[in-house]
Amino acid sequence: MKVIVIGTGIVGASAAYHMAKNNLDVIMIDKKQEGKATSAGAGIVCPWIKEIENETWYNLAKESFVFYQDIISTLQNEGEDEVGYKNVGALCVSSDPVKLDEIEKRVKTKRKDAPEIGDILRLNGEQARELFPPLNKNLEGLYVSGGARVDGALLRDALKRAALRHGAKFVEGDAELVHENNRKVMGVTVGDKTFFADKVLITTGAWAPELLQPFGIQLNVNPQRGQIAHIKLPGINSSDWPIIIPQSTHYLVPFDDGKVVAGATRETGSGFDYRLTAGGVNEVLTEALEVAPGLEDGTLEEIRIGFRPMGPDLLPILGTVDTLEGVLLATGLGASGLTMGPYIGSLAASMIQNKEIELDLTACHPDRAIEMKKYV
Repeated sequence: MKVIVIGTGIVGASAAYHMAKNNLDVIMIDKKQEGKATSAGAGIVCPWIKEIENETWYNLAKESFVFYQDIISTLQNEGEDEVGYKNVGALCVSSDPVKLDEIEKRVKTKRKDAPEIGDILRLNGEQARELFPPLNKNLEGLYVSGGARVDGALLRDALKRAALRHGAKFVEGDAELVHENNRKVMGVTVGDKTFFADKVLITTGAWAPELLQPFGIQLNVNPQRGQIAHIKLPGINSSDWPIIIPQSTHYLVPFDDGKVVAGATRETGSGFDYRLTAGGVNEVLTEALEVAPGLEDGTLEEIRIGFRPMGPDLLPILGTVDTLEGVLLATGLGASGLTMGPYIGSLAASMIQNKEIELDLTACHPDRAIEMKKYV
């Protein structure tokens, strides 16, 4: 079977790898573009703390964590050492002990079916700062040892290299779908070249709607701008510091060599406006320094911009397009891109190959995000 994967972010790279490893003829196609979500995001792999009641979302997130353990081990066994993943634990922080009580109860309940959560420990302010020294002295913490971090760009690149080793090919450029009577996709064109395939997988994130518009298909996926700061603490060994999850949409993700990533804005309605804004930068830094005043003397190395692909709800858009044969979509992960991306990519690969999937993914079907437009 020949498969074209358009988009090589974390989802597309994972899908391409899993299909190439299974001896499918895979072509990865992507273009240089500012604002790709995988390159900008800081990866938190800790699905148990969020207060999200959607059962499908939680099951996907929980399975995504388990999947990470397998894919990281597999890539390392194939010689990929730079995978960007590390289990460092997660520290949920608050100045309100009652709020931490609620979170502790919720996480302990989830541990009954998810032993990978690991240890759950309540920490006072002093104990919390022992794990994350820059932390505000007024914050207490709930430590969950199973939490992990991932550098999405490093993992994406590792997956792409592995896919190429297994026989996949890569083409750089802007892809357009090749079709028969607007009903069946037969491949893509890139520049003056045409590539035919049995199936086309679209994993282009917030740009996915562009590929479907010529068919009168309006896909409800919109870009949400996120501005995210990279702060460097010279001479500090931060490699084992835990992820910091405050009671907001912001977070702190430490990496090696004193780097702490602080994020992120959630700018709905931004379109593809690739700019740093005064308000966005102020929001990110203000939130970061309120939670961790010890970062104040750090060097602001860079601020990245990424466009999250936001669908109509929390769930990814995953499955076939009923009105367009030969196409499968995997997009709309929103703020869960790096948490779920590798697993969603593997599920997309399984769907392409008609493999049985144990999870009920009915709620993720693209139908809920598609509106057909009549041409004038």
